[in-house]
Amino acid sequence: MKLCNLLKGVEYSLLFGNEKISLNKIEYDSRKVNKGDAFVCVEGYSTDGHKYAKKAYESGAKLIVCEKDLENIDSYKDCTILKVSNSRRALAKMGANFYENPGDKIKIIGITGTNGKTTTTFMLKSILEEVGYKVGLVGTIANYIGNKKIESHRTTPESLELQKLFKDMVDAKVDYCVMEVSSHSLYLDRVYGIEFSEGIFTNLTQDHLDFHKTFENYYKSKLILFKNSKHSVINLDDSYGSKVSKDIKENILTYGIEKECSLKAENINMHSRGIDFEVEYKGRRESIALNIPGKYNISNALGCIGACILEGIYLKDIKKGLENMKSVPGRCEIVTKDYDLGYDVIVDYAHTPDGLENILNTAREFTKGRLISVFGCGGDRDKTKRPIMGKIGSDLSDIAIITSDNPRTEDPSLIIEDVVEGIEKNNHIVVENRREAIKKSMEIAKKGDVIVVAGKGHEDYQILKNETIHFDEREVIRDIIKELYD
Repeated sequence: MKLCNLLKGVEYSLLFGNEKISLNKIEYDSRKVNKGDAFVCVEGYSTDGHKYAKKAYESGAKLIVCEKDLENIDSYKDCTILKVSNSRRALAKMGANFYENPGDKIKIIGITGTNGKTTTTFMLKSILEEVGYKVGLVGTIANYIGNKKIESHRTTPESLELQKLFKDMVDAKVDYCVMEVSSHSLYLDRVYGIEFSEGIFTNLTQDHLDFHKTFENYYKSKLILFKNSKHSVINLDDSYGSKVSKDIKENILTYGIEKECSLKAENINMHSRGIDFEVEYKGRRESIALNIPGKYNISNALGCIGACILEGIYLKDIKKGLENMKSVPGRCEIVTKDYDLGYDVIVDYAHTPDGLENILNTAREFTKGRLISVFGCGGDRDKTKRPIMGKIGSDLSDIAIITSDNPRTEDPSLIIEDVVEGIEKNNHIVVENRREAIKKSMEIAKKGDVIVVAGKGHEDYQILKNETIHFDEREVIRDIIKELYD
């Protein structure tokens, strides 16, 4: 691609070389650079791409885009060097230009919030497919182009990979992309330049303060989505929902269960395998039966209903789409459905204080015996939430088993100490090995009990020091059932 086409919408100054060149592809990882490529120096949190500009040049980079001055610039012979004010934004615009602006050719619905993003994307995909649209999905569990599943390495990909994914969706004739939009991706400009048809706000509770440092920074990152959305669909039941509404002001549809809003759920009936409720919008009503339990999933459904109404979809079709969705991997997933154990084991991705509180309150609604929780906290992440989660897990469970999650580079026993520090009740057990902790919960379970294994959900790995091991809790639970009952 000619450089002039690659740089449309990018403000830059020429430091060195010739602008009348053509490039093969764009890279921000110097290890992937080949002859004739463009290399964008992106400053990260563990390393800085400017340090690898020379390596990219030696690998054949024809263009280097930087936001800092490079040392010995005269030594970059036969190479063009451009300076920009923000290399992440330049990367996003260049990526969009390189793939012929695919985001303009599909409708994109973005979901942000601490919890509920994944479930909401799956609900939206089910509704839109029910109406006959082909749907792409970008999210934590995996990316999808129609029914084709693509491995996901982070909630929201880096801008260059995201534009490539959009291009693949356009080539596959996708009509809608529904995507989780993380606070990291908003702050780090991974979705810079994208206009969303709808932005959905689910909730905002404590998470990622290791990255954002303050809750206000976390909130401001989330707000970016709605400044770049044609319409905003806001959960007014969440205390930060009204703040978003006031800050955005225009083109807003509000939803909720408790508060007065545009779209409301009423006549709620919750049971162990799902929820029945009525939705009301501008005098129209529809009864909906969700196949997944939990009051918070009504909120997730309402966000989807709001976005789909704005897209002109009828309530009766929205109802069919929601009722056709059987489950979401690792979200309040009852793993023991096919076994007659006398108790149930639920796997859930809850890894925040609010998420843990939600899943335990949901499980309590249909627990006839004791509620047993198994959970821990991840290493190298926000430490302030550990004692908070310890208290929530202990307070809301009859028995809490504190264990390891993804300790990463931290000592698992020290993480557990942080969690236990918040516990006030004498109802907890510490079992550091996660498999043994799950086994312990199943050994002590009695008829009518419910076990909630929280924190990892759909993940099939565990990160220990510098290695990642295979660890799929659904497989682990099935293996333990064989050990205990065969």
